[in-house]
Amino acid sequence: MKKWIALFVVLSMTVCLFAGCGAKQEAPAPTAAPAPAPAETVAPETESPAEPVELIVFSAASMTETLTQLGEQYMAEHPKVSIVFNFDSSGTLKTQTQEGADCDVFISAGQKQMNQLDIAAKPESNPDGLDFVKEGTRFNILENKVALAVPEGNPAGIESYDDLAAKLKDGKVVLAMGNSDVPVGQYTQKILAFYALSEEALAAAGAVTYGSNVKEVTTQVSEAAVDCGIIYQTDAFSAKLTVVDTATAEMCGQVIYPAAILKNSQNADAARAFLDYLVSDAGDAVFEAVGFTPVA
Repeated sequence: MKKWIALFVVLSMTVCLFAGCGAKQEAPAPTAAPAPAPAETVAPETESPAEPVELIVFSAASMTETLTQLGEQYMAEHPKVSIVFNFDSSGTLKTQTQEGADCDVFISAGQKQMNQLDIAAKPESNPDGLDFVKEGTRFNILENKVALAVPEGNPAGIESYDDLAAKLKDGKVVLAMGNSDVPVGQYTQKILAFYALSEEALAAAGAVTYGSNVKEVTTQVSEAAVDCGIIYQTDAFSAKLTVVDTATAEMCGQVIYPAAILKNSQNADAARAFLDYLVSDAGDAVFEAVGFTPVA
């Protein structure tokens, strides 16, 4: 009997060994969760590109270098905008505007020419009642100085306005100045009057020559065709001329440049944006580098 029990035990153990009885079973591998569906990509909204705009800017000749530089900078940053400049004397630009020339922005070297186009100016300043300035857009942008410039080497030895006045009275020098319809010429007339000098007598004596704008006067000085010239200090800087004196406000008043958008502009918003750029830090840096004083 004991033999049978022992045999049974042996047989049972053998069966367990072959059947894996008591062995540790491996757990089934976990099923990976399905990957979430990729989120839908939404393109960022963009503004429709602006239509190309051409801005026509009439500006005093004394701003040629600075506005050309600022215009190039602005167009590089605003490729949809092209700027066309018309540089001349403020009087000529005023006449062209009055005669119907297309213009978006007008910057004058004096208040007189802007007043003559602005219905909001005093009647005596705008006797023809011209109404070309867009209301609410006019402002003073820059101040300049009226400079007494001499050719290289200063052959006539002119030292100041006082010295110029004395030499003109003695008939020893020839002065270049702007025409009477040019702001720089009008400032010069005030300086001559300050020293009690007669422009007519000087002209008759051959002591005065004229230029139709400040650039022509500057050229006469640069070429030493005259002994000196009364121009803006910014033009003297650009032409690398020596300035021996600058006029005080008592002598000829302040030289203030007004700017405005004109009523016939078809691009008033773009014109406003460009004027804003001119009074920005970028604009101030360019103007100040040549001697302008920003006042806006």
